[in-house]
Amino acid sequence: MGLPALEFSDCYLDSPQFRERLKSHELELDKTNKFIKELIKDGKALIQALKCLSTAKRKFADSLNEFKFQCIGDAETDDEMCIAKSLQEFAAVLQNLEDERTRMIENANDVLIMPLERFRKEQISAAKEAKKKYDKETEKYCAVLEKNLSLSARKKESHLHEADNQVDNVRQHFYEVSLEYVFKVQEVQERKMFDFVEPLLAFLQGLFTYYHHGYELAKDFNHFKTDLTISIQNTRNRFESTRSEVESLMRKMKENPHDHKSVSQHTMEGYLYVQEKRSFVSTWVKYYCTYHREPKRVTMVLFDPKSGGKMGEEESFGLKSCTRRKTDSIEKRFCFDVEAVDRPGVITMQALSEEDRRLWMEAMDGREPVGLAQLDVTGFNVMKKFIYAVDTRGINEQGLYRIVGVNSRVQKLLSLSPPDFSVFCVRRMLPAPLMTYQYQRSFIKAAKLDNPEARVTEIHALVHRLPEKNRQMLELMMKHLANVASHHHQNLMTVANLGVVFGPTLLRPQEETVAAIMDIKFQNIVVEILIEHHEKVGGCVSVCSANPQLNMSRRKSTDSKGPSCSERPLTLFHTPTHSQKGDATSPSPTSPRSPSWPMFSAPSSPQPTSSASSDSSPVRLVHVVCVSAVDVNCNTSNFSNSLRVRSIAGRKARALYACKAEHDSELSFIAGTIFDNVHASREPGWLEGTLDGRTGLIPENYVEFL
Repeated sequence: MGLPALEFSDCYLDSPQFRERLKSHELELDKTNKFIKELIKDGKALIQALKCLSTAKRKFADSLNEFKFQCIGDAETDDEMCIAKSLQEFAAVLQNLEDERTRMIENANDVLIMPLERFRKEQISAAKEAKKKYDKETEKYCAVLEKNLSLSARKKESHLHEADNQVDNVRQHFYEVSLEYVFKVQEVQERKMFDFVEPLLAFLQGLFTYYHHGYELAKDFNHFKTDLTISIQNTRNRFESTRSEVESLMRKMKENPHDHKSVSQHTMEGYLYVQEKRSFVSTWVKYYCTYHREPKRVTMVLFDPKSGGKMGEEESFGLKSCTRRKTDSIEKRFCFDVEAVDRPGVITMQALSEEDRRLWMEAMDGREPVGLAQLDVTGFNVMKKFIYAVDTRGINEQGLYRIVGVNSRVQKLLSLSPPDFSVFCVRRMLPAPLMTYQYQRSFIKAAKLDNPEARVTEIHALVHRLPEKNRQMLELMMKHLANVASHHHQNLMTVANLGVVFGPTLLRPQEETVAAIMDIKFQNIVVEILIEHHEKVGGCVSVCSANPQLNMSRRKSTDSKGPSCSERPLTLFHTPTHSQKGDATSPSPTSPRSPSWPMFSAPSSPQPTSSASSDSSPVRLVHVVCVSAVDVNCNTSNFSNSLRVRSIAGRKARALYACKAEHDSELSFIAGTIFDNVHASREPGWLEGTLDGRTGLIPENYVEFL
């Protein structure tokens, strides 16, 4: 129930009921006054807390802004650069948010504290002063009235009349004060409905403005947040791959530390103890030594890890000769003598072991490295069949190229002889990577370029410099992997996933080190670029046709069209010249692109079984594919003969499949068509023949010779 209204007429009556109603209003004013006083106190505490929170957040933002990520390696990926600048982005968002909070805090005193204090002082305090005046006039009026009423009737008339006038004056003044007090009390009660609530509304509006600013910041930050989330996920995936590689290298180093000695830019480096003779006393001092073979220069740095890594001055001298020290000529083991060009005497050094001394001796003798392996025609043929099998059978298999095989099955396939199976295995244990050790560092440097276009251009140039066979195989694989990536919605193998799988295989370093493992991410980027830009990177270095317009006309067939000549890829080995025709034979009519190529009978994606036997452990093979001679519907001799080239000059041939020409220089035909005067063309992978008096090109894997 609300407060009762105070009538001005009741001021003249001054009844007990009026006094009760007035008292209820006074109690409400006291309650409001106490509440506003507490609210002002809590508001000031809130503002102070907000200031402390803002200070803490600004300090937190400053800490984020000052921290800089240091990644392993001499360059960073795009994902790592995005993550590295994320802390600065976080700091900027927090600073921006705190700037808005500061504005809100500065306005809070003006819109909340000061209006409340003003209302309390100007309105409630004024009502209290009016009450004091009202109480004082009440006492005065009552005292004058009682005094007047106590006068004796025997007093003079003039004296009584004067007393009555005085009572009337006091009563009138009391009535006026009473009216003013009642008016003020009711005015304050009404004013508090807006003068008290309005500052609170303004303060909340400031809060809403602050939170809306945060909402707008969040919307603006959403794009970077999405990119950062993707970068974090990519980096986490690379970390999992890199971590397993580092752990594997660590285990290898533990098992065979001497087989994984670090290969550095120096010919040899490591700790050696050098004999120093001072005042007829010889001492052995520990140095970290490096030897460069080209200038034949030895550098020694005094260094003792036990003393906290204190490093001394560097000494350097030219190497003249190095002689192994016989055991019976010195008390120490593993010693050898070094003669310097630019300093007199012989320097006796002690290696850490017999093996270490042997390595130092070999390094100073300067032995040459071992050459690289080469590709052959058989590898290309089987690779094409492998690609065709994947394209026709397993292109939509989830985890294609990523899921490992069962160790026992893989080893069994690798142990089979050629008459039963042809096995083409691309894995990390091959003698040399497809993109060669020679250009490994160059490809890595290209991937580290800041400009994406510059990366593609540089990698393009490096692909040109690869050996011909390596480049042809690389183009064949990249075209296939681009096709695999185009089905990533089904097989889940995106370009990035294929880069993770094939990067360490195609572009591995010559020596496994932690630094090399840290560069795996850039090997992956190189492969990603080769896949995404396979037409640009490899297009202008493909096997060229005698007719440039013919090459420009090669285009992919749609799924709705029948097989056309362009579906047959160009062979990756040159057609024999006229001087070689006597020894040359034609390739097998069966091609990886032929419609009659059979499906594999074995599962396309072998999974590790749940068997508890020891042979079910997965092996770290990147890809293993086998082609059965029985599945090809030909015997062993036919399969072997398909790898040899026969003379094809001026012979007749029959079409195995229909083909629709896509260029004026090609022939269209149906299965069973007989061609006359079939001979090799200048276009690799194509033949020339005559049909109905017209001579044109025929895909060599679409015909068989009669």
